[in-house]
Amino acid sequence: MSKPENEGEGSRTAARAYNKGVKETVDSGKVEEKAREAKPESEQEKNKLREAEQAGKARAKEEDPAVKRD
Repeated sequence: MSKPENEGEGSRTAARAYNKGVKETVDSGKVEEKAREAKPESEQEKNKLREAEQAGKARAKEEDPAVKRD
């Protein structure tokens, strides 16, 4: 039986790959090091990330324009 090319939402293959990566990172003992590496390097970068997060959250709250309601 051939493997489907597109598993759709809830891809088990992607979930397994993600979980494996998380486990490997935790097992490596480098979680704190990785967190420090991911920290914004400046106030400007921190603000830019915050703005991007707010923009994403704002968009998620919008009604889908393709949905028409009476």
